[in-house]
Amino acid sequence: MHFVDAKGLLTGKNGYYGMNIYRGCSHGCIYCDSRSKCYQFTHPFEDIEVKQNATELLEKALKSKRKKCMIGTGAMSDPYMHCEEELRLTRRCLEIIHKYGFGAAIQTKSDRVLQDIDLLDEINRSAKCVVQITLTTYDDDLCSILEPHVCNTKRRIEVLEKLQEKGIPTIVWLTPILPFINDTEENITSIVNECVRTGVKGIIDFGMGLTLREGDREYYYAALDKHFPGLKQRYIRTYGYSYELPSPKSKELAAIYKRVCVENGMMSTPDECFRYLREFPEKQSQISIFDL
Repeated sequence: MHFVDAKGLLTGKNGYYGMNIYRGCSHGCIYCDSRSKCYQFTHPFEDIEVKQNATELLEKALKSKRKKCMIGTGAMSDPYMHCEEELRLTRRCLEIIHKYGFGAAIQTKSDRVLQDIDLLDEINRSAKCVVQITLTTYDDDLCSILEPHVCNTKRRIEVLEKLQEKGIPTIVWLTPILPFINDTEENITSIVNECVRTGVKGIIDFGMGLTLREGDREYYYAALDKHFPGLKQRYIRTYGYSYELPSPKSKELAAIYKRVCVENGMMSTPDECFRYLREFPEKQSQISIFDL
């Protein structure tokens, strides 16, 4: 990893801001869109760029904002990668979010989020905290191929359980679903049933497939050659070099998860889930004691 001084940290508008404390990732997911050339990485993806002045930038930004809102992290780079074990930058940023009375929306695949469950609980009690967990593959042997350097699905389900015990709301990202690999009724049903059991608020899916761009596509196809010989040629025959690669079974699979969501009162569309993630509770949008 290497360290930089960033010029800014928060992006966004209309009462919702996002931040990426790190750039790059050490989880090694074979399908990661963040590898795409459009994001203009000037260093190897696994050489994590650390915004060493993130806490100073965040405190300066939040101190000047009078209207409280949700602060999201994890859209581009997981905030709980291996380096967080040592650096604890995510935790320090969460402490600042709590200090100034803002809410937090965290997206991760890692069980390291549990290191901060005490702080997440405090944020949720004083404002709002939502943790988003990605679940793509119920079979842990397959998970170890697709997402090799992060905790497996069973452990992520345990994370959902522990968050539920604390009353911290959760959202599951059921994406990407990889054509001819994990696009099975058994996989989707198993994951969705666990979402019901663990009290997940909603499930985000973008059409039961994946997207591939330059940079990401080459890495993904190299992984297919390594782990699924011959499958790359099937992809090329089926999709060419398209950006969107929907599963041939996308309609049936989407119908399964949407039916279960409706039956169990869970949100089932990205719009519903994003609206929930961005909503800041008015009854708690009061002046923090730190503003007095």
